[in-house]
Amino acid sequence: MKTLTKEMQAAIQPSMALDILKEGNKRFMNNLKANRNLLQQANETSDGQHPFAVILSCIDSRTSAELIFDQGLGDVFSVRIAGNIINEDILGSMEFGCKVAGSKIIVVLGHTKCGAVKGACDHVEMGNLTALLSKIQPAVYDEKSVLENRNSGNDDFVEKVAVINVKRTVHAIMERSPILKEMIQAGTIGIVGGTHNITTGEVQFYDDTLIINNID
Repeated sequence: MKTLTKEMQAAIQPSMALDILKEGNKRFMNNLKANRNLLQQANETSDGQHPFAVILSCIDSRTSAELIFDQGLGDVFSVRIAGNIINEDILGSMEFGCKVAGSKIIVVLGHTKCGAVKGACDHVEMGNLTALLSKIQPAVYDEKSVLENRNSGNDDFVEKVAVINVKRTVHAIMERSPILKEMIQAGTIGIVGGTHNITTGEVQFYDDTLIINNID
C-alpha cells in the first residue's frame, strides 16, 4: 500500500474516499490487512502529510479509526473524544484537515455500547465530565420512542441515543462551521455519520447523513 502523496490525495474524490474506508472496514472484519511498511511510511511522511479523511470518533479503546478502517500512517486525521462530540477546538481541527491539508471527507463515527452515551442517559455529573456529557444530553431528549427504562440499563435506548448523537453531530458541523459547510456544498469534501459495532467490527454508514456533491 503506497504512502499518500499530494498528487494522490488531490485525485481522490469524496465518494472515492468513502469507498476506501468501506473497503478497509471489510478487510478489518475479515481479519485482513493491506500490505504496508509502516516504518517506510513514517519516513515518507516525515516532510509532509496528505490524509484523505478526517474521522471523529470516541476515545473508546476498541474504536481506533486506523485499525477499523485498515489505514496506515499519513492516511487519516483521527480526532478522538468521549462521545464523539464537537466543540470549537474539534471544529478548528476539522477545518485545518480539510481546508488546509486537503482531506476529502469527514466521518462522524459513533460506536455500540458507548460509555459516554450511557453516562448521558443516566445524567451523570462528575467533575469536567459533566460539561462533556451535557453535549450528548440533547440526543437523550430527542429519543422519543422509548418510554420506560430510559437509562444505561436499557441497551436499546442507549443504541438509539448513540445514533441520534452521531446524526446531531453531523448536522452541528454543518451548522457551526461555515468553512466546512461551504466546502461540502461545493463538492470539495463530503460528510457522513456512522456507527462501529464493537462486537462484529462492522461500520454502518447512515444514508440520511451522507452529503457528497459530485464535481462535474
